[in-house]
Amino acid sequence: MKVGGERRYALLQAAEDSEYVKRVHGGYVKVFAAALGGDGEKWDVFYVVKGEFPALDDLHQYQGFVISGSPCDAYSNDYWVLQLCFLLQTLFAMQKKLLGVCFGHQVLCRALGGKVVKSFTGWDIGVRKVNFTQDFYSYAWCHQIPPAISIIQCHQDEVWEVPIGAQVLAWSDKTGVEMFTFGDNILGIQGHPEYTNDILDNLIDRLLANDCIQRGFGEEAKLQLLEAEPDRKYWEKICKAFLKGGTQLQPYF
Repeated sequence: MKVGGERRYALLQAAEDSEYVKRVHGGYVKVFAAALGGDGEKWDVFYVVKGEFPALDDLHQYQGFVISGSPCDAYSNDYWVLQLCFLLQTLFAMQKKLLGVCFGHQVLCRALGGKVVKSFTGWDIGVRKVNFTQDFYSYAWCHQIPPAISIIQCHQDEVWEVPIGAQVLAWSDKTGVEMFTFGDNILGIQGHPEYTNDILDNLIDRLLANDCIQRGFGEEAKLQLLEAEPDRKYWEKICKAFLKGGTQLQPYF
């Protein structure tokens, strides 16, 4: 809703800001606001990974919520993950707009009754082409969107089963559920529409330093970033149309 003429959105941040993102971009909330925000908006951040959640009495103040990526597993039983699932169920019942990105996409699926697993084909890191289903083009998000566009990926978990009643809107040759929707108020995206190439490049360096991925795999992903660009403008249009459209999801752009 608008408070004093100001639209308010909340980032439910499921990861701590890296030193690089803080220094170069001012934190992930500014990364999301730069990609998805607009004039006359206020973006608040709640570090749910640290147990910081919005008060239930304040939820009505926000027009929409974005759930970020995370190095944690959406299927874990860590207390904050379970608490996040409860919050998402509450927001779903309130018919609030919920946009989940990467981990956010997965934990939305879990909270609403779907299934998330470790990917059987391992890590997906780099720029990947995503193909839209016919169902995607029944929504206003499809306005001027090509049938296949690229997005930055960095994940080793995936949605295996969407909640009953949800629709799969996109797939890739790596991941079967790249995007899903549930009614007019839920949108999950496996990739990172908010990431710029430099953010992923730094993340790959940290994954290599912590021995999370093999050296050759990481170097190949970094090389791909020099040769490929994600279709960020299209993804921003999709996300803005979803977050800021009316109940019938009229085009925002």
